[in-house]
Amino acid sequence: MTDRLAFGLDTFGDVTVGLDGETLTQPEVLRNVVAQGVLADRVGVDAFGIGEHHRVDFAVSAPEVVLGAIAGATERITLGSAVTVLSSDDPVRVFQRFATLDGLSGGRAEVTLGRGSFTESFPLFGYQLSEYEDLFEEKLELFAALRSETAITWEGRKRAALVDREVYPKTASGALTTWIGVGGSPESVVRAAHYGFPMMLAIIGGSSARFRPFVDLYGRALDQMGKDRLPVGVHSPGHIADTDEQAREELWPHHQAMTTRIGRERGWAPMTRDHYENEAGPDGAIYAGSPETVARKIAATVNALGITRFDLKFSNGTLPHENMMRSIELYGTEVIPRVRELLAAEAS
Repeated sequence: MTDRLAFGLDTFGDVTVGLDGETLTQPEVLRNVVAQGVLADRVGVDAFGIGEHHRVDFAVSAPEVVLGAIAGATERITLGSAVTVLSSDDPVRVFQRFATLDGLSGGRAEVTLGRGSFTESFPLFGYQLSEYEDLFEEKLELFAALRSETAITWEGRKRAALVDREVYPKTASGALTTWIGVGGSPESVVRAAHYGFPMMLAIIGGSSARFRPFVDLYGRALDQMGKDRLPVGVHSPGHIADTDEQAREELWPHHQAMTTRIGRERGWAPMTRDHYENEAGPDGAIYAGSPETVARKIAATVNALGITRFDLKFSNGTLPHENMMRSIELYGTEVIPRVRELLAAEAS
């Protein structure tokens, strides 16, 4: 398991504050995200993902452009989205952009497709929220066809038909690596299996062990459809510092502000310190602490779910760039090697 286990970092390009408390501009944040990706490559992280948003508190609306900048300054790290909101985009253009990134990076591109947990892109691009499910299903079907990288004929209800059309550029491998982001509904799990895409579970609350039924469902669905077993990953938030206390104190005010702001939009109760501490504890979804604490928690998640990929969402609201850079450094140089040690010791 340790040989095939991969470790990623994800960011949404949150608009942050400096160490002086002043809010950074979105252009400054974009440049910082590039620096974060370059550092992740240097310290040995396997993958770097950037999310897509269309609102004031996030700076990245075009992840592929930022990933392209990182590609030119890195050598080995896989570069992808976390996630691409396929429902409000055109599958052909999504494929073309990531195939272009794949060519520029020497085959290091991947894309994670999802419906998105925010809805600002729908009115921005002229889509109706009432078609939320139908748009994703139809566009995912088209994207799956595009991955064959052959001439395709396709017809749907939401987009013009394609008749014996080729899409360019092609990738060197002939198949763009494509994940589906899943929030935890059985329908989404079965959909990922149906299209033969690896599944990335977004676990942002509660114990990771409670998602085991979804992993098992995915495996059974693949078996029943006659498909080979595919990778399963987990995406969860966290922050690493030299000590548990430092990590939790650095993260708390920024995480609280972010969840409170989003909670007002969605009708959630404000996050309390007790709730935060529970989530940052052994059975919660926040991987905050020293390298040893975070490594042990990741190893427990790997064992509980049998995953082959773990992505730490290291951006957390207004958490300063400097704190995130230290977190990235510790993740690559201490956490990842320690997780591999723990898993190897258990297997021996």
